[in-house]
Parts: sequence; structure tokens; C-alpha cells
Amino acid sequence: MITGAHVVIYSTEPDADRAFFRDILKFSSVDAGHGWLIFAMPAAEVAFHPSEKNDVHELYFMCDDLKAMMASLKEKKVACGPVHEERWGSITKMTLPGGGKIGLYQPKHPTALK
Repeated sequence: MITGAHVVIYSTEPDADRAFFRDILKFSSVDAGHGWLIFAMPAAEVAFHPSEKNDVHELYFMCDDLKAMMASLKEKKVACGPVHEERWGSITKMTLPGGGKIGLYQPKHPTALK
């Protein structure tokens, strides 16, 4: 039986990105040893999109009000890219301290979350 999902984000600055998840996003965590934090994630869903190749994955955090979320992140000095409007949602990407980007979007479609 599958009991959850474990997401791995590769980073050139993992300590800075861990601090971002802990201090800015306020995700709870456990220390797996030697400061290696593993974070609890909000409820999740998965979608499959067509692609020319396999092993391409993206991570997006969902929110109810993208503009309010972006304003909150801006107050914490977190940069977000431009908002793109799609028929299925409003999307931006926030930049992690390590330079990586994580998607953030407000869905316009029904979600699988309960």
C-alpha cells in the first residue's frame, strides 16, 4: 500500500533552500540526521502531461489566491516571475535561495484535493 509521496529537489545550495522551506514557507520538518531536514508537504495531486521525453517532472504549490500569496512572498523578499494566465490556472515561479525555481499556481480547474 502506498502511504505517501517523497519529493526530491536537487540544489546547488541545499542548506539555503532548506532554510527557505523552514523559515519562509513555514513547512514543518524532521531532522533525519546531521541537519538533513525532511519537510511535511501540503496535500498533493499528480497530473500526467504529454512530453517528447520521459523523466521530466515539475513541482507546483497550489494556492487559493495567487496575488495575495505573491504579495506575502514579496514582503519576505522572495522573487516571483511574471504571472501567466492559462485556461487551467494562473501560474508563476518563485526563486529559491539556491537559484532553483518552484511553480506556484491558482487552479481554475477542479482539483482532486478533498
